[in-house]
Amino acid sequence: MHYSLDFTRRLLLEAGTRDARKILDVGCGLGDVAALALTLVGDGAQIIGIDRNEAALERARQRTSQATFRMADLTDLPDDLKDFDAIIGRRVLMYQADPARALSLLVERLKPGGLVVFQEADLSMVPARLTPLPLHEKTLGWIREMVRQEGCDLQMGFHLHQTFTAAGLSVQGVRAEAIVQTPTQPSLLGDIVRAVLPRLLEQGVTTEAEVEADTLQARLDAERIESGATFIGDMMFGAWGRRDA
Repeated sequence: MHYSLDFTRRLLLEAGTRDARKILDVGCGLGDVAALALTLVGDGAQIIGIDRNEAALERARQRTSQATFRMADLTDLPDDLKDFDAIIGRRVLMYQADPARALSLLVERLKPGGLVVFQEADLSMVPARLTPLPLHEKTLGWIREMVRQEGCDLQMGFHLHQTFTAAGLSVQGVRAEAIVQTPTQPSLLGDIVRAVLPRLLEQGVTTEAEVEADTLQARLDAERIESGATFIGDMMFGAWGRRDA
């Protein structure tokens, strides 16, 4: 399983999502988290994913027919989206101009005692390494600058507890996990850059000539293997809390 989804799975299980019968997945994108949640809950559970990207929603519908996917903004939900046992999301709050307000609006759609679980990235402590890895550091720098220009909170992981509290939730747990790349552990950094290349170019962060996307992953692999070094390029945070009963 992809490392990020593996963390998500453990987070959802620890938070108690398995017991939810009606779940809202906000910023669902291609439906990865909704599909994962389906494997954790019992038969008959209802999962609804929302996103503002219709193309992503259509892909999600094709991939996961057991969930429902709808076009909606998490800060302006249709009236019928309410009475949820759980609201979940991954890399969503970090892109909100006012995360606490956005979350408080979602909390209103929960049943009393309902659960909220979010996974967010945090770039406060990365990159971390003992041996310089120039290409890794440059590549991670492109991604950091891209999301910064897109309005992302680069320290959202550290802000999760206060955001949950400000939204009126009782925080039950916060977890963090590093993505560790070693000489023998394949890196996905080049593939990630290829996937977000249009965004990098749109923000003027780099150029196609500088990225050399066709060879980037191979060059990153070579640098990691030849250096014998360990590199941490990503930190994932997860938090969960409940609305007062």
